[in-house]
Amino acid sequence: MEENAVDKEKVAVRGLGGVVAAETNVSFVDGENGQLYYQGYNMHQLAERVSFEEVIYLLWHGELPTRSQLSRLKKELITEMTLPPKIIRWIKTVPKEIHSMDVLRTAVSMLGMYDRDRADNSKEANLRKAANLTAKIPAIVAWHHRCRECEDFCEPEIDKTFIHNFMTMFTGRKIEKDEIKAAELLMVLHADHGMNASTFAARVTASTLADMYSAITSAIGSLKGPLHGGANEGVMEMLEEIGSPENVDGYIDNLLANGKRVMGFGHRVYKVEDPRATHLRWWSEKLCSQKKFRELYDISYQIEKKMMKAKHLHPNVDFYSATVQHALGIPKEFFTAVFAASRIPGWAAHVMEQHEDNRLIRPTSKYIGLYGRRFVPLSRRQEHKAEPAPSEQSDAAISTD
Repeated sequence: MEENAVDKEKVAVRGLGGVVAAETNVSFVDGENGQLYYQGYNMHQLAERVSFEEVIYLLWHGELPTRSQLSRLKKELITEMTLPPKIIRWIKTVPKEIHSMDVLRTAVSMLGMYDRDRADNSKEANLRKAANLTAKIPAIVAWHHRCRECEDFCEPEIDKTFIHNFMTMFTGRKIEKDEIKAAELLMVLHADHGMNASTFAARVTASTLADMYSAITSAIGSLKGPLHGGANEGVMEMLEEIGSPENVDGYIDNLLANGKRVMGFGHRVYKVEDPRATHLRWWSEKLCSQKKFRELYDISYQIEKKMMKAKHLHPNVDFYSATVQHALGIPKEFFTAVFAASRIPGWAAHVMEQHEDNRLIRPTSKYIGLYGRRFVPLSRRQEHKAEPAPSEQSDAAISTD
């Protein structure tokens, strides 16, 4: 049997780079010019000028909210931050060594079982589910952290902002004004980022007409990976290993000499500086100085200068978000879960967009296997020692969103 001529002509695009998989109004990443847009608004216009709730409304409705619309959304979100008792009981049984993203993925899947309208993909039902998930995902992250530390849990307060409630529920302490501002910015900057891996995973799942809970569970699984949301944990581990600004040159030179990646640098889309890193760098210096972690910022900034000189690589969002989260009192094991708590509005917006104008996402592949192999009955097959599979090196630059 001869090789299929049609299949032979197919061109595989490794990693789907540059392939347009969907049309969207939600967000746009301009990699050439280092710009990020939410529903047409440049991120530099929004950063530190709008609340997280305003961004949520913008991503879901395409417009910034009025005062009354914002008030209703805030009330809905804070009311929904209370978790079902069965999920709280389950979180309390989770062993301490289980990663926060594994807990979050499972808990979100469980949430779907308690929603009577989980199979209803109408815009009205999806908006309600989006608000439910946006409120409950931070609550799950907070509950897991408090249980892991064997500490009491703080219930949400209706007169506080969404971010204030999340930070109080997570840390169990009084939150300072600068901490609220930094946490608000952190979550606003992470709310959406084009057709990244986790968003694509959510849209693929939604395209089968699966419910929003299934789609968001897929997104969480994708975000966990070190080439996506998990990169921020790697940044913090690197900073801790370096330990002092004096050790930066030797540490980075060793990584580069051995062909290893420097966490938090490089991006699949941005050719210039990630605009989110621009904002987080300033807050990293401010918070680290206030919290007596100045040395962490100094290490970070020295790494940035070193990488620019050696490789002309800019930091991505993960690089300075790591030190910002550390200064906010968030353990590195929860960095990616906080990322997920920030990204849920964007994921939900994409799921709703997919459901409103759906076509099953079903790419093809280029077959490179054999043709016409002769079948050998089991009785005639000879034992042979399998050759070890060749190791495959991953992309040199961290691709994060």
